[in-house]
Amino acid sequence: MATPEQAESGKGAMGTRTSKDKKTSKGDSELLTVPDGWKEPTFKREDNPRGLLEESSFATLFPKYRETYLKECWPLVQKALNEHHISAALDLIEGSMTVSTTKKTFDPYIIIRARDLIKLLARSVPFEQAVRILEDNIACDIIKIGSLVRNRERFIKRRQRLIGPNGSTLKALELLTNCYIMVQGNTVSALGPFNGLKEVRKVVLDTMKNIHPIYNIKTLMIKRELSKDPELRSQNWERFLPKFKHKNLNKRKEPKKKNVKKEYTPFPPPQPESQTDKELASGEYFLKESQKKRKRVEEIKAKQAEAISRRQEERNKAFIPPKEKPVVKTKKASAETQIDIEVIKEKVKKAKKKKLGALPAEEVKLKIAADEKKKKK
Repeated sequence: MATPEQAESGKGAMGTRTSKDKKTSKGDSELLTVPDGWKEPTFKREDNPRGLLEESSFATLFPKYRETYLKECWPLVQKALNEHHISAALDLIEGSMTVSTTKKTFDPYIIIRARDLIKLLARSVPFEQAVRILEDNIACDIIKIGSLVRNRERFIKRRQRLIGPNGSTLKALELLTNCYIMVQGNTVSALGPFNGLKEVRKVVLDTMKNIHPIYNIKTLMIKRELSKDPELRSQNWERFLPKFKHKNLNKRKEPKKKNVKKEYTPFPPPQPESQTDKELASGEYFLKESQKKRKRVEEIKAKQAEAISRRQEERNKAFIPPKEKPVVKTKKASAETQIDIEVIKEKVKKAKKKKLGALPAEEVKLKIAADEKKKKK
């Protein structure tokens, strides 16, 4: 049995242990979280003073239409790569670009960035954007979309949906992901931070799977607003994000004739009756050949008579008069509604006598009298 003093000392020891554990857990969490505004230090010559042992080189082919642009901007490419001690060569005959390390190169990863630079230039990305790949916090992703859709017309429609009217969808995606996106031919080239590239790839692949980019843009906008709140930053965002249900409006066409499966029975179907069985049942089998022949002729004559009578009925249909509509008796007009035709005729005669635009008879008489008075004076 332990004494009270030993128990107290045990309690004290436990208390100190728990406090130590708390401190270590706090220290681990602080180490795992990256502080805001932290940047990885740049790789300098002091980190690798002896340089590289072997020479590495990468080559990329480019299409014919990019030849003139590359010829113009190649001095700028060489200048940008010379700062990192990388040599670049442009072969217009073969249609290729080559980058290789030199004896002065000290950064082992810069050759990978130089390879990405020439890849982006080959995929129609302008030099001003492509040169950003040489920075430490920038990466690139070339997404191949050509083989995702088999039908060519459907592929062009979905690619246009990704670009949007006047490039509005692509611009919205660039603003939300902080990436430069270039849609060219069968590829989509993206350039920017790692988190943004991840989102761009998801949106591009979903668009090619017939999911409209507006849905992904909405979720990105919500995520952007949630990341601004320091309390919600460490929580699960599933309850805030919209859940879109896939609605297949085009229903599958059903066949006109549906084959209904019959119930399974172990017994085979009954054997159909042969011609001999039918003749035996009707008694025709025992008739003579002349009797059979006479019966056949009678059947043919009966069929012909039916056909003639049917045809005659159709001909007679043309001679049947149509049903006449019942005549509706007109009601006599009442005394109020009757029009006096003679009064109207007199009015028309008077109107014809008058000249168009002439003054009435009374006004004309007054004018003549006034003129005679003036003459007398």
